[in-house]
Amino acid sequence: MSQFTLTFIDTTDIQGYVFSSNRLRENIGASYLVSAATGEWVEESLEKLGILKDRQTKAIESSNCNAELIYSGGGNVLIIFKSKQIAIEFTQILSRKALLEAPGLNLLVAHQEFDWDTQKLYQVIQDLVTDKIERQKHERIVSAPLLGLGVTASCNSTLLPAIDKSDNYINYEDSEEEKIYLISRETKQKLIAARQANKKLENLFQGVVNPGIYQFPYRTDNLGRTSGESSYVAVIHADGNGMGKRFKKHGDGRENRDYINAMRELSRSIQQAGEKALIAVSKTIINSISQAKVVGKLGEFSLKGQYYLPFRPLVYGGDDTTFVCEGRLGLELAALYLRELEKEILADGEKLTACAGICVVKTHYPFAQAYEISEALCREAKKFVKEKKQFEPQGFSALDWHLAASSLSGSISEIRQREYQIKSDKEKPKKLNMRPVRLNKHDDEWRTWEGFTGVIRQFNEDEKWRNSYNKIMDLRDVLRQGSLATQEFIRNTGVGKLPSFPKCSKDIDELARNGWLDDECGYFDAIEAMEFYLGLDD
Repeated sequence: MSQFTLTFIDTTDIQGYVFSSNRLRENIGASYLVSAATGEWVEESLEKLGILKDRQTKAIESSNCNAELIYSGGGNVLIIFKSKQIAIEFTQILSRKALLEAPGLNLLVAHQEFDWDTQKLYQVIQDLVTDKIERQKHERIVSAPLLGLGVTASCNSTLLPAIDKSDNYINYEDSEEEKIYLISRETKQKLIAARQANKKLENLFQGVVNPGIYQFPYRTDNLGRTSGESSYVAVIHADGNGMGKRFKKHGDGRENRDYINAMRELSRSIQQAGEKALIAVSKTIINSISQAKVVGKLGEFSLKGQYYLPFRPLVYGGDDTTFVCEGRLGLELAALYLRELEKEILADGEKLTACAGICVVKTHYPFAQAYEISEALCREAKKFVKEKKQFEPQGFSALDWHLAASSLSGSISEIRQREYQIKSDKEKPKKLNMRPVRLNKHDDEWRTWEGFTGVIRQFNEDEKWRNSYNKIMDLRDVLRQGSLATQEFIRNTGVGKLPSFPKCSKDIDELARNGWLDDECGYFDAIEAMEFYLGLDD
């Protein structure tokens, strides 16, 4: 028998589900539910059909198994069933569990019958996603739940009818949580899942993060803010470069069994790379704390003898990762995460490059908006990589950021047009920002992470700058007036030239003399970031 049914499951609006709340604990729980719905719940549903876990990856064409799990996780699931009836039964079991335990999470399911002997599985999957899943995304009728009656109270997070209070699912004494609030059924399940999410993190970081000393925080308040000095949180979103094309390239032309094995290996290698990078980030933070590099710089919030780690992964397990941390660590940890990713060679024989967006905001700033900006910044970094594609076909890692000392108004492009451009009637606008920057040094590019952090270090350490905060702030204002005003400032202050960038094919000496190169400013970003950047490897 060679007639099988392919089932593809996708989740829609994951970002809206995970980041709709301004409470970190609820974001944590929501992220865990998305992971569970396309991970362990899939395996549990298959077991209810009599397909035990150790047999779920057996070759379906040569065994008596009724299903084979190709891959699951990251919001997607792909399974082959012996018949469409079994596929429908599985879908019913999984859907029921999702409705009960993850209300508000939307799953899309599509089935496609195919002949194993005559059809290429690669093409069947491409057609299934294009013809059915994508059409469902555009044609599905969005549910419009009853938002309550005149006699019902609303959930503080979702505005859906409240069914309970938060104190029944949070130990306020232990967690130093905010005041009790009303919750809906959706919020209730997220709060329940939050503790499971922490256990999952503890398992991932076993041997690295000692749970007897450090605890992963449930609140942004506990990420390391310093009372009276700094109260910022960084939201970091990272995404792999061109992963969709790499999956297609890696699977194209393969026979069905070879294709399944190749997809599993590539998926597994990506997951391992992401997890290793997060573990390396945690090690660096803990080493910095234990070696007293950040003592007195980060607030140390303790809970019954345990310390909160100023770092919290939210979405992880692949190339698409989101984590939060203390605001002054955001830039450094994002660069460290990208650097660790690049160390891994994936199953297709190539290294993994990625882009990251970092949004640093006040601790109590609306979390959903901060995440939206970080995602937009990641796209800006990817755009920067694509612009250089003709010179570097293999791509490279890059990062972009925004430091919001107050509120955010408009999209990132609108913010930069409004606040980071010098406009004149005769000339094209000049950019005050040098970002996005590439992660690694390159002979043809001066806008690099090394150059950016090197300028900050020179402002902090060089004798002619380190005790001259007012002079640096004056330079920031002068840079807004252009290169001629900057040259005059350099002459009048007697500094000789501005901090140097690493050598490359561009005229770096001109940059140090004028502050500008190719209508882009090389120093405004560094000055702006001085109060928001804390290096851990100095």
